[in-house]
Amino acid sequence: MVEINKLALKIGGEAGYGIMGIGLIFAKLCMRSGLYAFMSHDYPSLIRGGHNTSHIRVEDNIVTSHIDTCDLLIALNKETIDLHKNELTLNGGIIYDGEEDKIANAEIRNDIRLFAVPLMKISREISGERILRNTIALGASVALFDIDLELLFNILKENFNKKGEKTVKMNIDAARKGYEFIKNNYKKEFRNKIVKKERKNLILLTGNEAISIAAIKAGLKFHCQYPMTPSSQILTYLSSKADDYGIVVLQLEDEISVINTALGASWTGARSMVATSGGGFCLMSEAFGLAGMVELPLVIIMGQRGGPATGLPTKSAQGDLQFVLHAAQGEFPRIVLAPGDVEECFDLTLEAFNLADKLQNPVLILHDVYLANNGKVIDLPNIQYSVDRGKIAKDEQLDSVKDYKRYEYNNNDCVVLRSLPGQKNGLYSCGSDEHDEYGQISEDPENRIKMMERRMRKLEYAKELIGNKMTKLHGSIDADITIIGWGSMKGRILEAMKYFEKDNIKVNFLQIISMSPFPVDIVNEILRKAGFIIIAEENFSGQLSGLITEHTTIEIKNKLLKYNGVPFSPSEIYDKIKSMYKK
Repeated sequence: MVEINKLALKIGGEAGYGIMGIGLIFAKLCMRSGLYAFMSHDYPSLIRGGHNTSHIRVEDNIVTSHIDTCDLLIALNKETIDLHKNELTLNGGIIYDGEEDKIANAEIRNDIRLFAVPLMKISREISGERILRNTIALGASVALFDIDLELLFNILKENFNKKGEKTVKMNIDAARKGYEFIKNNYKKEFRNKIVKKERKNLILLTGNEAISIAAIKAGLKFHCQYPMTPSSQILTYLSSKADDYGIVVLQLEDEISVINTALGASWTGARSMVATSGGGFCLMSEAFGLAGMVELPLVIIMGQRGGPATGLPTKSAQGDLQFVLHAAQGEFPRIVLAPGDVEECFDLTLEAFNLADKLQNPVLILHDVYLANNGKVIDLPNIQYSVDRGKIAKDEQLDSVKDYKRYEYNNNDCVVLRSLPGQKNGLYSCGSDEHDEYGQISEDPENRIKMMERRMRKLEYAKELIGNKMTKLHGSIDADITIIGWGSMKGRILEAMKYFEKDNIKVNFLQIISMSPFPVDIVNEILRKAGFIIIAEENFSGQLSGLITEHTTIEIKNKLLKYNGVPFSPSEIYDKIKSMYKK
């Protein structure tokens, strides 16, 4: 039986041989065929060597996560076959180099079809090198899935155009040779097939790309960064768009310089952003507190990976939640939002810039390797967005001011009119010490109480501004099982819920998005009505579970935790929750 528009392709080989590159091209190919796709990568922290994979899952409907299996495996070395042969579905296939990678002793299942393509030989005939093996294999997979070859040629032209006509021609020749080899030597139809759909306005984005595009839409004018996985792509993307949109983009020597420079830009009135990972944010933490004290807006993108120290630099984790909630000494409003998918990366980044300005406070977006680097095909968003700079003073507002108080205490409002450098009558002192209403250093106890209380009221104001985006309840309130999760767990939990539907077990998913301010009332209301409750997180200690108990006194007894750097899969979530659930 042929499966139409439903397949999973895995590509494996050494780093440096274009594994992710052809994964991206294949995902684009499926998107141009009017299909949805989810593209995930796994790679070690090496430039050359080590085992790399790219996994592309394709369907007619929105795909929210990766899965454990694949229908076709492109093996650019024998190690890929050894490691992933058992992930192949029934009657799946392997494309490999039959002349280079002998697999006689690999114990391949009898149902698996082997497609021996002379990848090295063809590559050397075209280029004299081995570099085209990936494109040849891609052409072979296009033949097996019966995809329009011209569609692939168009993407190759776009992809390699900057490298010159010779490179474009070599890649097109390589793809054609791979395609023709399959068509000429393997007549039997493969079990998976792509049939083009007339579906337009699709876009393929990673979480980092969605954040970058949203920042541009929000009016970003200054971005600086020290490159650090998994946020490095934000720096490269914004650098490529800087001239087009009038953005100053800087790469600085360390994260201390990064955040202090960005605060300087914010002080002048520029919408500013920084991006980093856990190790970089450690260096930023003191200036994070400075932003809270002097009340300057700043958007901070914090990408989680396995820690502590350098930890697992390219592996996903959710171990930094409690860290960012308590980063920097003392107390000030920490606004922390955790998007769950590419769409929310886009929406919450737009939201973050308005929040930062309206609250005059730093706002932190917390994502991870899985969300930052993996790609998803989505419908082109219909963007409805208005820039709101909050209480930035207009010149005429300051014309009659004789006694400007930048940090004026007001029982009714936690946010004060903010002047910018050069505005008449808007001069004020701006330092890291506790200060009075003028910004002058003050250790007076009564003044301290007033300043602290006014700043901390921003958390309640933030609740009003974020509103119904603080949480999402997926599924019916009346459920047998309530799964709690956050961040990139979203897509995988939603996928696992489909498995429970087949068992006639009613499951809902409480996604917590706003970590600070915490949605106490909503979480209380949902969990106190729930039956079997379980939380799924990719950390050792159940950090969201502890946060829920801290705010609601509800103890989450059932925990599904993982911290080995390998992301949860939907089937794993389903199997483990079902084994724990007693109906």
